Amino acid sequence: MGDSTVNIYQTVLKQFDHAADKMGLNPDVRKILARPMNEVIVHFPVKMDDGNVEMFTGYRVQHNDARGPFKGGLRFHPSVEINEVRALATWMTWKAAIADIPFGGAKGGIQCDPRNYSQGELERISRRFVFALGSNIGPEYDIPAPDVNTNAQIMAWILDTYISTLPPNERFRSVHVVTGKPVEAGGSVGRDKATGQGVVYAIEEWANANGVDLAGVSYMVQGFGNVGSWAARLLAPFGSRLTAVEDHTGAIHSPQGIDPEKLARYVAEHGGIRGYPEAAPVSHEAFLATEADIFIPAALENQITAETAPLLRVRLVAEGANGPTDLDGDRILAQRGIDLLPDVLCNAGGVIVSYFEWLQNKRSEFWELDEVDGKLRRRMSTAYHAVSDAAAEFNTDWRTAAYVVALRRLENVYTHRGIFP
Repeated sequence: MGDSTVNIYQTVLKQFDHAADKMGLNPDVRKILARPMNEVIVHFPVKMDDGNVEMFTGYRVQHNDARGPFKGGLRFHPSVEINEVRALATWMTWKAAIADIPFGGAKGGIQCDPRNYSQGELERISRRFVFALGSNIGPEYDIPAPDVNTNAQIMAWILDTYISTLPPNERFRSVHVVTGKPVEAGGSVGRDKATGQGVVYAIEEWANANGVDLAGVSYMVQGFGNVGSWAARLLAPFGSRLTAVEDHTGAIHSPQGIDPEKLARYVAEHGGIRGYPEAAPVSHEAFLATEADIFIPAALENQITAETAPLLRVRLVAEGANGPTDLDGDRILAQRGIDLLPDVLCNAGGVIVSYFEWLQNKRSEFWELDEVDGKLRRRMSTAYHAVSDAAAEFNTDWRTAAYVVALRRLENVYTHRGIFP
């Protein structure tokens, strides 16, 4: 896995260079955006349930804050290392700029497999990491959120730890130090489904632009965690048919269609899709070669490559995950005429609703679900059309066009503000 995470950062930089060349990005701005502003690595001890102490390594990379405070998820995964975090932080900068929200990009994580730890141990790991980060995060400076293997509960522990270090009169003013919290602890309704909801809004925009009726569409999903399961469940009411699913436990297929609500309940009980009785198990290759209209990769990076891209038999790839397609994969999809909704556009729903949560906390407000969804739909639609326009203007692919939208907005900030001193 180590090699692929180096590759993923190289991929980000190559995508950035390609877009910067295409649009003629200001060379000074290009130098600034080509590397992160800050990189924090912490090693910290945690006492385990058996009384022994284990050492953990945590990361926080802050890529750019020209448009607002750093913003980005925290993931708990054995493969977390500095290059992966750099890549993800850089993507967050582009994503916030494409969505036109006042945040910069950051990302963080702890190198660990959370399945190996009890709930109490996970709580202590989370809290000790926050304490180790100290003033490197803050409600107006750097705002973490959930990512791979982290959730609302972990955000609640992070919030509690952070505000416990503040004077009592500061605490209520700092609830927005994290987003993706439980609603009872200051979270926003709609945040749990936000990334998947954004994917579906983006697919709706694509369908409208291409004269596709979602009622007759079939789709397949890779990864059935938060993003994949919500995207699957939110597409189904259109009359779309889920025909194949893959996760870390295996892959399943049913030409008649898989009920995503039933599958989500099964996964909650069994920890994965393996053994789901209403669909047949298939190989990884057979899953990828399933004939469908839409493929939603919502698992980890580097899934659509020189080896796997030729297998796909779909009209659209809608990237729910970050970085599921490498440079070879992009080239092959383009050659084969498969449409692409790139991650920095397609999965921006999470950071958009994180922004809404941050705003509600700052203003001591609570928005109803229809308000959150309505605002999210408008932002996804505006972002979709900005990328569509850039693709036409520069006669380029959608990923490059999305980067161009982001880089233009960042370039404008530096053009007006200048470089200090």
